[in-house]
Amino acid sequence: MNKRIVLGITGASGSIFGIKVFESLHQLGFEIHLIISKPGEKVIKMENNLTTSYFQKKGIYIYSPDEIEAPISSGSFKNIGMVIAPCSMATLGAIANGVGNNLIHRAADVTLKEKRKLILLIRETPLNEIHIKNMLKIARAGGVIMPACPAFYNKPKTIDDLVTHLTSRVLDQLGIDNNLTQRWEKE
Repeated sequence: MNKRIVLGITGASGSIFGIKVFESLHQLGFEIHLIISKPGEKVIKMENNLTTSYFQKKGIYIYSPDEIEAPISSGSFKNIGMVIAPCSMATLGAIANGVGNNLIHRAADVTLKEKRKLILLIRETPLNEIHIKNMLKIARAGGVIMPACPAFYNKPKTIDDLVTHLTSRVLDQLGIDNNLTQRWEKE
């Protein structure tokens, strides 16, 4: 099985989701190709007091958003898919409208054109009509729109419980077996 994943982290609030997806994929032994937008770097620092060095220490591939010549910008770069967590509405709009002005947008565009799994963990509320139309465009193009909505049937006790459950659902969408969270069981 191909164990390469492309991960984008943008400047939407909720960078903890991208960090948790990253940590979970890393623990499962996936080859992670990471792009963090410039606003994403700021939000990671502000919300989690982390810098890109946190990711660099893990021995993964990290690209600058300006690095459009990176291997992940080509359809010939084999991977199982791409996750953008969190996905800002600016990134959603760029992808939905085919605007590839940075590596996150370009890698997402390539993911769609190659019919690979593209998962956008959107983080915005309320949504306006433009956001909804852009989500519909991406869904029609084959992408998966996953709002960062927590589940409560598993009786979460901490923020980490909420984030881990959603991370498990992201991995499910990629077809990655995991036991990060309690599954729904009828009692």
